[in-house]
Amino acid sequence: MVRPDIVSTLATGLKKTCYAFLILGGIAWVMNVPQYLGVPIIAAEWLGVYLAVGIAAALLQHPYGNEAGLLEVVLGVVAIAVWSWMSAHYNVWLTDFAGYTPQKYVPGIVALMLMMEALRKSCGLPITVLVWLLILYGLVGHLLPPPFQADRLPIPSYVMYLYADTNAVPGLVLIIIASLVLAFIVLGKLMEVSGATGFFTDLALATMGHRRGGPAKVAVIASSLFGSISGSPVSNIMSTGVITIPLMKRTGFRPDQAAAIEAVASTGGQIAPPVMGAAAFLIAEFLQITYYEVVIAAALPAFFYYLCLFFQIDAISARRGLAGLPRSELPMLRRVLKTGWVFIVPLALLIYLLFWKAYTPSLAALSSAALLLLFAFVRKRMLSCADWSDFIFGGGASMIPLVLIGAGAGVVVGVMNATGLGQSISFVLVQAGEGFGLLPMLMITALLSIVLGMGMPTTAIYVVLSIVIAPALVKMGVATLAAHLFIFYFGVLSFLTPPVAVSSFVAAGLAKASMWRTSWSGIQLAALAYLLPFLWVYNPALLLQGSWQQVILAVLTTTVAALVIAMGMQSAGIHTMRAGLLLRGISFIVAGLAIGLAFLWTGPESLLLLIPSGLGMALCFWKDLLLGNRQVAVSPANSR
Repeated sequence: MVRPDIVSTLATGLKKTCYAFLILGGIAWVMNVPQYLGVPIIAAEWLGVYLAVGIAAALLQHPYGNEAGLLEVVLGVVAIAVWSWMSAHYNVWLTDFAGYTPQKYVPGIVALMLMMEALRKSCGLPITVLVWLLILYGLVGHLLPPPFQADRLPIPSYVMYLYADTNAVPGLVLIIIASLVLAFIVLGKLMEVSGATGFFTDLALATMGHRRGGPAKVAVIASSLFGSISGSPVSNIMSTGVITIPLMKRTGFRPDQAAAIEAVASTGGQIAPPVMGAAAFLIAEFLQITYYEVVIAAALPAFFYYLCLFFQIDAISARRGLAGLPRSELPMLRRVLKTGWVFIVPLALLIYLLFWKAYTPSLAALSSAALLLLFAFVRKRMLSCADWSDFIFGGGASMIPLVLIGAGAGVVVGVMNATGLGQSISFVLVQAGEGFGLLPMLMITALLSIVLGMGMPTTAIYVVLSIVIAPALVKMGVATLAAHLFIFYFGVLSFLTPPVAVSSFVAAGLAKASMWRTSWSGIQLAALAYLLPFLWVYNPALLLQGSWQQVILAVLTTTVAALVIAMGMQSAGIHTMRAGLLLRGISFIVAGLAIGLAFLWTGPESLLLLIPSGLGMALCFWKDLLLGNRQVAVSPANSR
């Protein structure tokens, strides 16, 4: 009998080896090291091995007992064997016309089942159940009535299609995860271990900490900066929220408000360029457009998302007289910039390489990471063994759910292609749209996007929705990029929308606040985000598509609308009990909607749009006079 301590050591060693391979092997692949060494490897062959290691790491990372043992080691080794079997024979199978023999599809069945189990362990039940249902549909879909009837698929050919076809698991989504997303994970992890989170927080504190509602504004700035690189709302909340939430509570924000502000700010990182939770790369590949076009189109919506949040924080602070932190407790901007330029320069290089030199995103991200690493060595900021361990093993662990999401998304794409389910759903949605009109169609689409996205990671949300829903919107006349950003935004908003409001629940745990009150406060703070996608469908100038006059007028009217709606939401919020305040708040919200939608009556280029914008500014000025600029000092009494 094998001694338990030997098994435990073996399991730990195998897990760490898998972690290291996911990062270091991934970097070698992105940098074309095999090609330089004269070892020709095609993408599908590499993806089989890379996914095999990811599955083994997931099974070892999430054991069935308290710690990984012999069972997890055996399953991990089997996973590596069956997926590497596909990689080893892929070239032969491309020209092998002998049919689907057991030596091909039996390892495929085992490989897919282990992948699904690893997906369940790493990414949870919602996406796993969805993928299993789609696999089941491929087996029994031929028994359903039209329009959802699928062609009959023999099990061996169905398994081999999912297992070894580049339209399925070893396909486009996994390629993007293992190259483009990997490069930004490397950059983000280097930023994290070298102290970038603290720099972003200190920068926000130095610039906003002393202002009205300062700690909340710090949360917005710090979370947007860090989140735009990390792309993960939960890690964003856990990185910046541990600092900002206690500060917000200290200066007078309710626990649920503090948690909601951090949740909304951190979730916004997924829609903020350059990373956008990896969706920017997927959108570019799916639509066959440049990454630059996606990022430019997403810039204004992300700006308005944070602008509305900022306005609401200011309105809360003004109404309740919440002051900022004493300047004596805040870092000095000059000192922050003096020590933090090592993070600014690599980010500037990233932007320069992406938008001026037109580098591929993966090469630009790795170049920026290399510069950051050079600075770290020069300034001796990241030379400890703990830092290197965190980078290699922590970075590898971060890749596991992404790799498995890519594999699961490959199954979704494969089943949709093989069965025609995507076309069937699109047909039904188009029929509904033609019967009821575009606006009801958009509302149904928004609801479906939120529901399908609940509990699912960002990348998986977008892949599923882009196949199932986006084609229907395009057939209804919505611009292709606008349609894809529409479903992506509402998929992301599932992180804030009850009952599965992951971001709100995580932030509520940090703030020791009610999860439900936090969720509803989050919806209130993100109100404009639920309206913006409808606006850009009807006015593409918000995606920077149109003349300069259209864009300027769209920015002006949307900014004023955001300000008016923000003030209205804070008067008519869920905690408002006075009828007068509620009525005034609703009036402001209606006025904000009218300003934002004024282009429907005047046209997007009409200078008449200046009239509602001017009236909106006057309304905000009047409201500000009512609120006043009261500030209260932070005292020991309200610090507790």
